[in-house]
Amino acid sequence: MRFFLIFLILLGLKSTAFASENHIALETTTKIPKRIQINYTVKADIGYGELNEIVDIDQNNESHTFNITSDAQATGVFKIINPGKILRNSQGVVTEHGLQPNYYSDQRVDNQPSLALFDWEKQILTLKNEEGETLKPLTSGTLDRLSLPYNFIFTPISDMRNGDLLAIHVTDGHSLQLMQFKISRETLNTPLGPLDTVVLTKQQTNNDKMQKKIWLSPAYHMIPVHIQSIEKDGLEIESMIAKIDIDYTVPPPCCTQ
Repeated sequence: MRFFLIFLILLGLKSTAFASENHIALETTTKIPKRIQINYTVKADIGYGELNEIVDIDQNNESHTFNITSDAQATGVFKIINPGKILRNSQGVVTEHGLQPNYYSDQRVDNQPSLALFDWEKQILTLKNEEGETLKPLTSGTLDRLSLPYNFIFTPISDMRNGDLLAIHVTDGHSLQLMQFKISRETLNTPLGPLDTVVLTKQQTNNDKMQKKIWLSPAYHMIPVHIQSIEKDGLEIESMIAKIDIDYTVPPPCCTQ
């Protein structure tokens, strides 16, 4: 029961303002989203595309599981990169510390999917892709590329101030990387109107060419509303929120005799 109450508070984060110049304050609500559906418009240096992502939360007894699906349609930039769809999926459990993925996949057209399998008991991360299978030590708090921007729906960062650093291990199914994000805030103009956001900016290291910046909206449960990234191959991608549907309803039990 204690964990469930904590979960209600963490998942219901909502904010309309920042408390001071450097501190992020969040207002709480007890509503729990059962499904979050997000539509993004995607712009890159070689074209445009569309991205649809769905976050499903299920409660089984006192435990909560998550399933995140990402569907990049074969239009614009994605059609140029690889004809067909890019499908990503992340599954796992919701803990009092945030998301704990068990499985991650990245499937592009007819290519072999890249997989990340999380064995939390043995603390082993298994990466499977076209190059073979690799085992890595699994550190507490490790996320995958898809669960990363949605993790903050479930874990508060209200105690972090502008300039603070947040360190997270992240895998894409090929490698495991320790990323450091600097916290800041910004009012962002979006198709949903101007939004106060918490901004996570990935800090660069000497050998790391990948860049990432994530804008989270406290008004929408800390959902990522804007993401900018430069991939390892140099491709620049910018995703901007176009539409958000949040469903709080609990589906009725299946038919009983």
